[in-house]
Amino acid sequence: MSQFESLTKYIPMLREDHIGEWVIDQENDGTAERPIQMPFVNYSETVRHFIEGVYTFAEQHQELELIRYREILKENGIEGGLNGIENGDLSHLNAQCVLALIMGVVRAERFSEGAIFNFFKSGNMLKCLERLDCLE
Repeated sequence: MSQFESLTKYIPMLREDHIGEWVIDQENDGTAERPIQMPFVNYSETVRHFIEGVYTFAEQHQELELIRYREILKENGIEGGLNGIENGDLSHLNAQCVLALIMGVVRAERFSEGAIFNFFKSGNMLKCLERLDCLE
């Protein structure tokens, strides 16, 4: 098994996956008796497994220091995730930096609902995984 296979194995599955969908409360009116639930993304099973896989990979490969994903991106001249990469070109990035991008998006979900959803829908998550596949 190659080093990144636990993540790159998701490439064909994610190409065919619907990723998830936004759930927006249309039933409640916002009163104390019927408070409106905040919108959230209901991710597909594949995406949920992928997210778990990212955390497992980071734990199993502590030598990559992915807990430092912000610093790794900054050291590589990337601030603001893929927004900091011209035309989404990942061809010059090393594995640690690509993994830091992925970790940054996964962690961003805790503070910005839908961050992972947007990264998948834009095609950027697949670009990251394809780049890792090339680096194996």
